[in-house]
Amino acid sequence: MWWLAHGEHEVPSSHDWLSQHELSHLDSIRFTKRRNEYLTRRWTAKQAVAAVLELDRSPPSIARIEVRHHASGAPYVTLDGAPADVDVSISDRAGWAVCLIGPPGSAEAGTLGIDLEIVEPRSDGFVADFFTSTERDVVRDLHDSDRDATINLIWSAKEAALKVQQVGLRADTRTVEVEFETGRRPNGWSAMTVTGHDARMPGWWRRDGVFLLTIAFAAETEPPQQLSNGSNLAGATPIHSWVERPTC
Repeated sequence: MWWLAHGEHEVPSSHDWLSQHELSHLDSIRFTKRRNEYLTRRWTAKQAVAAVLELDRSPPSIARIEVRHHASGAPYVTLDGAPADVDVSISDRAGWAVCLIGPPGSAEAGTLGIDLEIVEPRSDGFVADFFTSTERDVVRDLHDSDRDATINLIWSAKEAALKVQQVGLRADTRTVEVEFETGRRPNGWSAMTVTGHDARMPGWWRRDGVFLLTIAFAAETEPPQQLSNGSNLAGATPIHSWVERPTC
């Protein structure tokens, strides 16, 4: 299992690395934020797939790789038009995207989920609307940065787990509950578990700078390795370039 991160500033300005279908969809996007997110997610996913499948990672070559979506919204990958034998999950936040990819032979959708968040203030109303009573108890007595980090960690873990369930935020987030450990492994990962929908989804979380990364699985899995052809989130800065030009 591997993961990769890239920022929108690392995406090539040319679009020769996109498939014809992806180019057509890109042309339909009129809002800069959505366009940047689309490009960054796909660049990151294609770079991850190419690295794991040992393909040429140059821009024209990765046009062979395409990220499509099942009816549930879960992503899957094709190579030269045929389904690739890997499972992926993708997330983006504040100008950065991450991709989690299983090894060859793991093409079944719904085996993994990834989510990326930043540590930022969340209101009491947010906690009341989206957290279980147990989760509300966890954050009730926390203050300032500890509170912000914990709330965003719980929220991110819910999103990762609901991707495993292939329901996403269409589901009531209070139907899943997050438990997490604070002790870190030497590789930076800490354990977590999300339960709900008659399922137990083990996973991992890490904090790199202002970014929180959570990963959930359908079964017990060791933490993923970071691919060497990406960026380090620990030194990453949130990017909001779309604010200066909201529409394309």
